[in-house]
Amino acid sequence: MEQIDKQKIADAVKVILEAVGENPEREGLIDTPMRVARMYEEVFSGLKKDPSIHFDTIFAEQHEELVLVKDIRFSSMCEHHLVPFFGVAHVAYLPQNGRVAGLSKLARVVDDVSKRPQLQERITTTVAEIMMDKLKPLGVMVIMEAEHMCMTIRGVNKPGTKTITSAVRGAFKNDDKLRSEVLALIKHN
Repeated sequence: MEQIDKQKIADAVKVILEAVGENPEREGLIDTPMRVARMYEEVFSGLKKDPSIHFDTIFAEQHEELVLVKDIRFSSMCEHHLVPFFGVAHVAYLPQNGRVAGLSKLARVVDDVSKRPQLQERITTTVAEIMMDKLKPLGVMVIMEAEHMCMTIRGVNKPGTKTITSAVRGAFKNDDKLRSEVLALIKHN
């Protein structure tokens, strides 16, 4: 698997610093290009991963009731501006035929999908689609809430603004009572 080219990133950061009128050789900035390269290696680590592998191991448990993991913290980088967005994901599913995933696997999928240049809408949809494909549940519901730095530190400058996206599949799509149950549980502290 190809590694991220940290030297190429560091060289590009040095050019950016020069382009904005900074001296990349001054004391406070001299190590910045490589620090940024190491950060990018971390925040884009999902590019080198297949998030669906987290569902390669499924447990046999006769449970066909709601499973909800809420407040999964995540961060990503807006692919339009390369600035962060961050928030929480709520992931619910209805197991079918005894196919249950380890709870940590839901969080791992969210992490892997979010650790690449992204759109919140795509993360939400991708997590739901992976779960439907790999777990074969009766239904999936993914809701993500995030604050986008591209809206808070530039452009419209609206700190605190949240974007909420959802992906609803299977049984959740046509069952208002079931969807309402998930939403109530997400709101419940």
